[in-house]
Amino acid sequence: MEASRELGAPDESSEGGISGFIKSILPGEDGSEESSSEQAQAGSNNAPDEDQSAEQTGDEPQKSEAKQGAESLQEKEAASGQPKDPKQEKRDKELSNSVKESILYWHGDDKIPESLDQTKEILTEVMGLGASFDVVFREMFLGGRKTGLLLISGFAKDVVLDEILKRLTYLTPNDMSSDALAAFMNEYIPHIQVEKAEELSVAINQALAGMSVLFIEGESRVIIMDTRLYPVRGPEEPSIERVVRGARDGFTETLLSNIALVRRRLRDPGLKFELHKVGRRTQTDVSIAYIDDIVDKTQVKAVVDKIKSVNIDGIPLADKQLEEAIIGKNWNPYPMVRYSERPDIVASHLLEGRVVLFVDTSPSVMVIPTTFFDLCQHAEENRQTPLMGSYLRWVRLAGIFASIFLLPLWMLMVIHPELKPPMLEFIGPQKNAKIPLLAQFLIIEFGVDLLRMAAVHTPSPLGSAMGLIAAILIGDIAVKTGLFVNEVVLYMAVAAIGMFATPSYELGLANRIVRLLLLLATGFFHVSGLVVASTLFIVLLTVNRSYNSSYLWPFIPFNAKAMGAILFRMPVLSAKTRPSFDKTRDNTRMSLSAGKKDKS
Repeated sequence: MEASRELGAPDESSEGGISGFIKSILPGEDGSEESSSEQAQAGSNNAPDEDQSAEQTGDEPQKSEAKQGAESLQEKEAASGQPKDPKQEKRDKELSNSVKESILYWHGDDKIPESLDQTKEILTEVMGLGASFDVVFREMFLGGRKTGLLLISGFAKDVVLDEILKRLTYLTPNDMSSDALAAFMNEYIPHIQVEKAEELSVAINQALAGMSVLFIEGESRVIIMDTRLYPVRGPEEPSIERVVRGARDGFTETLLSNIALVRRRLRDPGLKFELHKVGRRTQTDVSIAYIDDIVDKTQVKAVVDKIKSVNIDGIPLADKQLEEAIIGKNWNPYPMVRYSERPDIVASHLLEGRVVLFVDTSPSVMVIPTTFFDLCQHAEENRQTPLMGSYLRWVRLAGIFASIFLLPLWMLMVIHPELKPPMLEFIGPQKNAKIPLLAQFLIIEFGVDLLRMAAVHTPSPLGSAMGLIAAILIGDIAVKTGLFVNEVVLYMAVAAIGMFATPSYELGLANRIVRLLLLLATGFFHVSGLVVASTLFIVLLTVNRSYNSSYLWPFIPFNAKAMGAILFRMPVLSAKTRPSFDKTRDNTRMSLSAGKKDKS
C-alpha cells in the first residue's frame, strides 16, 4: 500500500488515491504543488471559462467531459483530504540522459551522502532500488558501523562476496580505527581489486557494471570491489574464419576474456589496453589496444579523440555502431575497418603496428587502418607452406574478381558477340529464355540474397532441405520451363561462391552491390556502361581513406615489394620489415644480421 501511494498508483481502499492517479495522467494539468483545497477552488472557478473556451474552439464533447471529470475528481480529492504525491510529479518531469544528470536532479550535487537513509532515497529514484528486483542494497553492521552493500545480483560472484562478508562480520568496534573506510580497505577486505570513490555517479556506474559498492554510515567515500562475474560462453572457433590447421579459440562477448586471449599470444610489456566508456546511458566499455613502441602515436591519438567526441545515448549494437560513429562514410558500401574474431589474427595485426578496438558485448574486434587487400586475406594461407599459401591466395583473389566482373562481362559478350575472342566462341546462351537477360540476372541476384538470409535464420537440421529446395525445385525447374538460361544460373552460382569465399563478410556484401550496379550499367549502356562503371568503381576505392591511409595500397600508390607480399605468401624469415602502410615507429621485424645467420 505504501509503495503504491509513493509511486502514484491507484489505491483501492481510498477514493482520493484513485482521483489523484487519474488527475496525474489527465491532460491539462500543470503539475503544480498547490494544496488540494486550492486546486479544487481553482478548478471550480475556472470551470465555466474552460467549458466556454472549449465550445468556442470547437473541441469535441469528450474533451469537455474529461475536464469535468477531472474537476469532480479534484473536488473528491479535496474532500478526502489526501494531497498529490510531489515525488511522482518530480519523477514525471525528469528527463535525465545519464546517471550524473539524474543524481544532480534528485540530490543537487554528486557527493556521496554520509547518511545511509539519504543514500537509499537517492538510489530509489536514480537506480530503481525497490522497483528492480536485481538491484540489492544489503544493510548490516560491520565492526560496529552501519554499512550498506550495493550490487546487481546477476553480476555478483557469490563465493568472493561470501568470503569478504564472512571476514568482516567477525570485526568488533575495538578493531576499528577512527577512519573506518581506510580500515576496511587496507586491513579487513581480503580482495585484490579494491578502490575508493568520492562521487556517487561513479559508484552507481560501477555497480551497474557489476561491481560491489560498500557504503559506510558517516563516510563521504565508498569502497568499490570488483566481484563481478559476467555470463560468458566458451571461446569457440569463429564460424566465418575457420581454418584446417590452427587454434580453435575465438573471441566471446566478454571484454576481459578477449583481452586475455590476446595477452596470451603477446607477452610484450609495450602492449597497452586503454579503457574508455561510450554512451551516456549504456556506458559501454571500449578498449584501444596497441604496442607502444611500434604503433604510430598520431594515429592512436586520432582514434582516442574520435572516441571521446562520441556523444550519443548508447551503442547497444557494440562495434558496428562505434564504427559508424568514429569512421563515418555513411553511404559507402566498403568497410573501412577489418573485423576479426580470431586472437591470432589480431595479435599479428598488433605486431604490424595496427590499432585494435575491443568493444564489450561484441565477439569481434575492429582493426584499423585496413586496405582492400587486407580484407582479401585469410588465416588459412598462413597455416600452409608458402607455396600452398600463395596458391590458396590466388584462388581466393580469382574468386573475388569473378564475384564482381564475371556476370557483367558475360552479359556484354552475349549482347555483343563480336567482342568474344575466337577461343571463347562456345560461350553464350544456346537457347533464348522467355524473360529478358537483364531481368534474369536481377531476379536471380535477389533470389540468392533471399536464400542467404533464409540460411541464416534456418535451423541447422533444416539447412540441407532448404538447399535441395533451392537447387531442384527452383533452379532446375526454372531452367526446364524456359524462364532462365542455363548459363545465367551457372555464372551466378560461380559469382555467389566467390562472394562466400571472400574472407570479409562485409567486403563480400559490398562487392555484391558493385556487381549489381555493373550489371545495370552493362544492360543499359553496353560497352560504354561497363567501362565507365568499372572506372568509377576503381576511383571510388582509390579516394577511400582508412584513417588517412590509402584503401588500395600497395596497388595505389604502387609499392612493388608490398604488392609482391600481397600476391605471394612470403616465408616468415623473408619478411624482415613491417608494412610501410602502417607508418610504424619501429619498422624492423628482425635485424639484418639475424636474417643472414638464419639463411646460413
